Amino acid sequence: MAKAIPEVILSCGNDILAMPVIGMGTAYPAADPETDKAAVLEAIKAGYRHFDTALVYGSEKYLGQAISDAVRLGLIKSRSEVFITTKLFASFAEKDLVVPALNMSLRNLQLEYVDMYIIHWPFKFGGEVKSMPVAKEMVLPLDLKSVWGGMEECKRLGLARGIGVSNFTCNMLQDLLSISKIPPVLNQLEMSPAWQTKKLNDFCKAKGIHVTAYSPLGGANSRVGDDRVLCSNILEDIAKAKGKTTAQVSLRWVYEQGVSMITKSNNKERMKQNVDIFDWSLTDEELEKISHFPQRKAVTFASIVGPHDLIVDIDAQL
Repeated sequence: MAKAIPEVILSCGNDILAMPVIGMGTAYPAADPETDKAAVLEAIKAGYRHFDTALVYGSEKYLGQAISDAVRLGLIKSRSEVFITTKLFASFAEKDLVVPALNMSLRNLQLEYVDMYIIHWPFKFGGEVKSMPVAKEMVLPLDLKSVWGGMEECKRLGLARGIGVSNFTCNMLQDLLSISKIPPVLNQLEMSPAWQTKKLNDFCKAKGIHVTAYSPLGGANSRVGDDRVLCSNILEDIAKAKGKTTAQVSLRWVYEQGVSMITKSNNKERMKQNVDIFDWSLTDEELEKISHFPQRKAVTFASIVGPHDLIVDIDAQL
């Protein structure tokens, strides 16, 4: 029987959203879309109801097809049973492009609305980007007021039930809160025992902004992460004592920080293990050990986009 995944209740405007605290990520799709579509169907069988995608991932189309197939196969009764998050890419971070960009994502997903639409990166590109890194002149600061106005329009039009941001610093969030009519409900950021982001997480909690953690296992097996979480002696010792995996201990630690998370695996057994974290907890002693986990800098935008002044400044604040 599939594990029931708890939900966090979020309020955005007049909408109350019940978001499962573990979502399945779709970044870095496989070369064969059928493989990824099959993984989504397996995830639904394992109890996943929250799926995270983005225009830039190239995964929206197969995710939409998988949801349609899940309804047809009777795995879910309707689209309303799943929670879908997608993201505004930096090339479309201008007020007049926000709604068209979301409409493009909705066509890819074969949906009438998404449950959460978030600004993907805290800067914009001054044109179309086909590869990374990019030239310095392509990286520009966000016009936060106008871009967020476009996000609020998505909400008013019913194209997105909730709106939020990703990788926003404390200063950026403070600026956004001062000008928004509809405050951001969520900030998605990297968090794991190896990068605990306590200051930013505490700031978000104080401002009523929910945090969703991506790369909760340190980005192992991704293009930009490493295996220091999964190979940690600290986590391995705790896992052995509890009869759990190192990954489960890391995910449980993230959950106990009061945040939700996005995991990624195409392996059926690991999918099940990743949601088997709710009927046990970490002791105070174990939490204390993890609090002393050697910290690394999060995967920097400079390493992806380029070491430009604006990017380096954002990295320094995350």
